[in-house]
This record gives sequence, C-alpha cells and structure tokens, in this order.
Amino acid sequence: MKLLVADKFSEKHLDDFRALGLEVDYRPELSAAALPGALAGVQILVVRSTEVTAAAVEGADALTLIVRAGAGVNTIDRAAASRRGIFVANCPGKNAIAVAELVFALLLALDRRVPDQVAELRAGRWNKKEYGQADGLFGRTLGVLGVGNIGVEVIRRARGFGMPVVAWSRSLDDARARELGVTRAASPLALAAHADAVTLHVALTKETRGLCGVDFFTAMRPRSLLVNTARAEVVDAAALAAAVTAKGLRVGLDVHAGEPDGGTGTLTSDLVALPGVYGTHHVGASTRQAEAAIADEAVRIVRSFLDRGEVPSCVNLAARSPARWQLVVRHHDRVGVLANVLGSLRRHDINVEEVANQIFEGATAACCTIRLAKQPPAACLAEIRSRTDEIFHVSVQDPGI
Repeated sequence: MKLLVADKFSEKHLDDFRALGLEVDYRPELSAAALPGALAGVQILVVRSTEVTAAAVEGADALTLIVRAGAGVNTIDRAAASRRGIFVANCPGKNAIAVAELVFALLLALDRRVPDQVAELRAGRWNKKEYGQADGLFGRTLGVLGVGNIGVEVIRRARGFGMPVVAWSRSLDDARARELGVTRAASPLALAAHADAVTLHVALTKETRGLCGVDFFTAMRPRSLLVNTARAEVVDAAALAAAVTAKGLRVGLDVHAGEPDGGTGTLTSDLVALPGVYGTHHVGASTRQAEAAIADEAVRIVRSFLDRGEVPSCVNLAARSPARWQLVVRHHDRVGVLANVLGSLRRHDINVEEVANQIFEGATAACCTIRLAKQPPAACLAEIRSRTDEIFHVSVQDPGI
C-alpha cells in the first residue's frame, strides 16, 4: 500500500509509517497545483498545509484516506472526498498548547510593543520614554471567541496572567462556563464590548466567515488588543484596518489572506503594513513539541485504519445515518450466508446503509445488524428466513428503536 506525505514531516515518523508495511513517498515541497499528478496509485495521503482540491481528489485512482496533520480541514475539499467515499481525518487538540503559547507571545508583544523596540535598538535609538508606557495584562479582561481545545488552553494561561476571561462559543452553556471559570458572553458583539483584549479561536465555516466585521470592531474598546491565530477569513480585513486607524486597536495576526502555497514566498498585506499591527508566519502550531504530537497522532490514525478499518477523528462521516430500519440476522458463520442476505435485499430494491457483524465464541454463529433505508417487505423477510440451513432468526426493529 502506498502512502504519500506531501508536506514536511519528521524522518522518525516516516519510519513509523514504513514499519506499518507502507511504501512511503515523501515529497515535502509538493505544491497544491502539482498534487493531482502525484496521486497515481496512492491510497493514503498525509498533508499539513498543502491544499487538497476537488481536482486532486477526483483524479486520484486509489485514494482511500486523507490525514490532515493538524486541526483545521478547510484546505481539504471534504465534499469531493465524501462523494468518492474517501475518509478525511484530522489531529485535533495536538497543537492547542503551541497556539495558546503564541497567543500570549503576541499579547505581550502588542502591549509592550516588543517588535518596535527591537527595531529602534537595531537602528541605534534609545527611547525608554516612549516604550515605558505599557498597560500590562494583569487585571485586564480577555475575550476568548471559540472555546475548543485551543480556546481552553488560552483560558488556562489567562488565569496565570491574572486576566479575567469572558468567552463565547455556540456550544458554551452556563455549566461549562462555570467549569472553566469564565463569564459567558451572550454573543460575539457582547464579548467584544466587555473585553480589553480579544483572541479568536473559531473554525472557518460559512457561519464564521467574516464573523468579526464592522459591528464587531465598533463594539471593541478603543486601544484594545486583537489576536487572530484562527483563520484570516474570520475577520473582515477592511473593517479591521479601519478600526486600527480610527480606534487605535493593536493587532497580532498569525494568519493572513493570500498566504503563499508552501514554506516560503511573497506576501502582500495592507494590514501588516499598518502601525500597531504585528504579524507572524502562520506558525501557531509550529513548535517541535506540537509537530511531534501531531505526527504521532497521524501515525495512530493510519495504524488504526490498517489494523481495524477504523478512522479516528474522521470529519466527513454523516452525523446521522439515513437508515430508518434495522434488520438483525442471527446466522451460521459460513461462507456466502451474508452474501445471500444482501442479495435478497438487493432484489427487493432496499439500500443497505450500515453493516456490523459480530462473531460468537467458537466461530460457528454470528449476529449481523444491517441498517436499511426502508422497511423490508414481508416477501423479503420470508426469502431470508427460508434459508433455514443458514439462518437462525431474523427480526426487524421499527424506526427509532
């Protein structure tokens, strides 16, 4: 079986893939445009930042599993993968600590204006009078927009800095807020209005695209801080630029519109050219610790897929099966028994959505649970039950049972 790693990956973990009996093709400089031409015969694809387009998915002749060695999967065309029955998995939570650490690096840099101070010193200028006027973080309210793995790690660190936290997430309720020791905001706008600093940790979806726009920045306090280590598209860039100028916001960005495809390149950004805006190179998850943890998880996912046919952290399975009926067949554990059952269902035009077969001790009998799109008619059940040399018992469960 062939596995392609289309991004930089540690040699140790490449060896771990090889130890699973895989033929490993390691091509860390592969671009999104070149990826479709590299997928011939590839059954497992591992990527970090390389985009996996619909063209790549639809042109792959053997692809079965895509592993995103990271949390976000917006760079993978999940819909195209789902149409072709290709599993897409990610490695959630493994980079949370690394991103949370960068959040506080940016917050401190913004408050103390560290990059500006470094630039002045390198130019031979001493200006303690200007730079000795930081507000400090202690006692200032931190707004955490999005309370997933990364948001939780940020909240834990805010406690160490003595920062009260106001948080918002679609799933955050009062009980969870009490557990985390935060104040739950009623809305993103309410969070913006009550925070001295805001950090963004929502996934990019159609609901969160442009979530932080004109109204959000209007609600933010003058001279407050904003950090975005999530996705550039969560923020309306023009609205943010206007707020930086009009309200004196200080902004730290680890994510940018138009990021180059690959590790190096050219980025043109009006935002990072503004005074008071600091940028990093989308390195939130890029610590050696985080990369090792993510690579370990990628290997675990592939091993599970090979050993048991199970895909941990799969992100493109249906949340709810369309099956409404359940057929339970206790049968002899023999060759062809299930083929005959499935043949009867096919003859009666009944689509099988899910199948699970359990073997009893001694491997002479088994129980198969088959979830169906519609109720099997009496004639179909009679046909299955008639094979008394193969079938012990057949039952059908009503919808909802």
